[in-house]
Amino acid sequence: MTPRSVRPLAAALSALAVVASVAACATEAPGGPGGGPSQDAKIAFLMPDIASTRYELYDAPLFKAKVRDLCGGCEVLYQNAGGDAAKQQQQADSVLAQGADVIVLDPVDSAAAASTVRTAQGRGVPVIAYDRPIPAVRADYYVSFDNEKIGAMIGASLVEHLKAAKAEGGLLQVNGSPTDAAAGLIKKGVHSAVDSSGFTLLAEYDTPAWEPGKAQSWVSGQISKFPGKIAGVVAANDGTGGGSIAAFKAAGVAVPPVTGNDAELAAAQRIITGDQYNTISKPIRIVAEAAATAAHAFARGEKPRGRTTLFGAPAELFTPTVVTRENIAEVLVGDGKPLKTAEVCTATYAAACAEAGVT
Repeated sequence: MTPRSVRPLAAALSALAVVASVAACATEAPGGPGGGPSQDAKIAFLMPDIASTRYELYDAPLFKAKVRDLCGGCEVLYQNAGGDAAKQQQQADSVLAQGADVIVLDPVDSAAAASTVRTAQGRGVPVIAYDRPIPAVRADYYVSFDNEKIGAMIGASLVEHLKAAKAEGGLLQVNGSPTDAAAGLIKKGVHSAVDSSGFTLLAEYDTPAWEPGKAQSWVSGQISKFPGKIAGVVAANDGTGGGSIAAFKAAGVAVPPVTGNDAELAAAQRIITGDQYNTISKPIRIVAEAAATAAHAFARGEKPRGRTTLFGAPAELFTPTVVTRENIAEVLVGDGKPLKTAEVCTATYAAACAEAGVT
């Protein structure tokens, strides 16, 4: 072969190598070693309210940190609706306009959020339901704690405590928001523990937007209606539990055992002082990081399978822990625990912390 014929052959082989390389990249999984959509994906994290302090203090920072670990070039579009369903819809429209590749949504209104899911999915954007389900449509994924089990756990814990104390009287049940499907699951779980407990359910209330002030107002009315007859209060979260406790204090009567859920800082302090009986410790890191991992998988073009199914969506449901004064040092407060001793045991609570073994 002459030197002149070698040069065209070498050029042809080089061109073929380039084509093969491009083809190989095209078949590589998105976000793989060669880069891809997940490397600069936009992931929306839309939270429902600020009435529960957890979203600003824990969920959002933990979610962002995990996304950053998984994908340094990814951007988290964080919004909080402040309890306004219409505002949350506007926020969803905004992140879609900004080019969100995945939406993680904790809905203010579970029914209204169905339109958000349909719109996003219609544009090829997967939606992960976070903490609260969206029953009317099939989300692409669902990450939460087992909310029905949470209700059963706080209800059963209270009933067991009241029976051990030989308490007399009936119960008040302070549920969460009527527009929140997770609140409905908690409510169902509470009933499973309370209805067969032997304690009369004096009254129950669905608290609009989970607002502690509205829970307080309702409980205040029940204190007047059932004077001396309220043995305990099953409140669906720490906010409504705190509102219930405030109602008894304002009425100048003894505070009966009151439940909670979310393990907020203020709730931990109330438990240590004996004002609140229990709460639910659900390490938010677990859920936030699971949602971030699933969102990153969707950005890579993958579909997480989940461990179970809820409302038609593949789901991960985690089981939390009931916290009372007896186990708060072991489960909730201290080194390596969700809450730090220094932030819980301020000067006001130092003596109570020492008495409860929280050091």
